[in-house]
Amino acid sequence: MKRAFSDGQLNFLVGVNILVLACAAVLTGADFLDPYNLQSMASQIPELGLLAIGVMLAMISGNGGIDLSGIALANLSAVVAGLLVPGLVAPDEAPQLYAVVFCAVALTVGLLGGLLNSVLIAIVGLTPILCTLGTQLLFTGMAVALTNGSGVRIDGAGFLETLGYENILNVPWSFALFAVIALAIGAWMRFSPNGVRLFLMGTNARAAQYAGVPRIRMLMMVYTISGVLASVAGIVIAARTSSAKWDYGSSYVLIAILIVVMAGVRPEGGYGRMICLVLSATALQILSSTFNFLDISNFFRDCAWGLLLLLFLASSRIDLRMFWSQAPHKGGTATRPPL
Repeated sequence: MKRAFSDGQLNFLVGVNILVLACAAVLTGADFLDPYNLQSMASQIPELGLLAIGVMLAMISGNGGIDLSGIALANLSAVVAGLLVPGLVAPDEAPQLYAVVFCAVALTVGLLGGLLNSVLIAIVGLTPILCTLGTQLLFTGMAVALTNGSGVRIDGAGFLETLGYENILNVPWSFALFAVIALAIGAWMRFSPNGVRLFLMGTNARAAQYAGVPRIRMLMMVYTISGVLASVAGIVIAARTSSAKWDYGSSYVLIAILIVVMAGVRPEGGYGRMICLVLSATALQILSSTFNFLDISNFFRDCAWGLLLLLFLASSRIDLRMFWSQAPHKGGTATRPPL
C-alpha cells in the first residue's frame, strides 16, 4: 500500500479528480452527480483516451516522438467504413455482420495509416511531429474528398448500437472497451520485453542501441499501434454519434496531448503510466462537463486547454529543489550548486 502511494504524479491526479468533482458538484448542483450524467461522461472518455494512448506511446519512445494524426485517421476510418460497408452488407438484413465488417474496414484503414506513419518515421527518418502533421492533413484531405465535405450517416446496427448506447453493470460499453484496451497496453508496457525496450529507448537511445534494441522495429510497432487505436476511436465515435465527418473533434489533438502531459509523460521520452493517463482523461472530462453545465463557451474551453498544456509543460521543466539548494543557510552564506 505504501508503494502504491509513493508515486507523486499518481497522488496528484487522484487529488485533482477529487477536487474537480467536488467543485463541479458545488457549482452545478446535485444533478452533476446523477448516475445518468456520470454515465454520459464515461461514454465520452474513450474516444479521447484512445487517442491519448497513441500519443503516450509515441512520446515514451523518445526522440521527439508524437502522433498528431490520430483524430484525422479516426475520422477517415469511420468515413471509409461508413461509405463502403452499406454496399457490401445491408444493416437491416444482417445487423451483426454489418457491424463486424464495419469494424474490420475501419481497423484496416487505421492499420494502413499507422503503417504509413511508421514507415515514414522509422525507415525514411522523418521528424515525427512534421511527419504526423503532414499525414494529418493527408487523412483529412482524403476524408473531405470522399464525402465532398459532408457527413456520413452510420447505421447503429448490431453491436455498434450496443457500443454506442448501452451499459454493462451500469458502465457504458465504450468505457468498458477503453478500460480493457488500457489495461492490456499498460500490462504490455510494464511486463513484456518490448515494453522494457520501449522505455529504455526513450530514456537513453544510445544505451538502447548498445543493448541491441531494434529501434526501427520498435518505432514501427509504436506508430502502427497508434494508428489502430485511432481507428478504434473512430468506431467508438461513429457508434456514439451515428455519423462520421472529416472535421469531428477538431480540438482533440490538443486535448490528447494535454491528457498525456498532465499524466506526467515526459516529452523527452522514457516515462509513462497508464493509470495516470486514465485519471488525467477522467479529470479533463469532468472539467469539460462542468463547463457544459455552466454554459461556458467552447472558445473559452479551447483557451483553457491551451493554457493548461503550457502550464504543465512549463512545470515539467522546473525543479523546485534547485531553489531550495540555493537558499541561504543560517550563517548567511548561500549553498553553492555542485559542479
